[in-house]
Amino acid sequence: MPEYTITFAQSARKELERLSANVVSRIFPKIEALARNPRPPGCRKLRGFENLWRIRIGDHRVIYQVFDDEMVVDVVAVRHRSQAYRLR
Repeated sequence: MPEYTITFAQSARKELERLSANVVSRIFPKIEALARNPRPPGCRKLRGFENLWRIRIGDHRVIYQVFDDEMVVDVVAVRHRSQAYRLR
């Protein structure tokens, strides 16, 4: 099965850079796993958005889009759960 390409919105990249190293070490492997399975067990489609999904990693959420035609997973946000859903 071919792997998806992972891309990051510039804002998501900055959010990752601001996190502590031990939090990033927990989050990054989960993001890399999205290349093999963009809709892993436990992921949720966000209501009110056409193509946004989220995975939970402790108190943090990774919000992303899946483009099956292009085989791309675009990470939109990496935030603490208290801030994660303020996307508008």
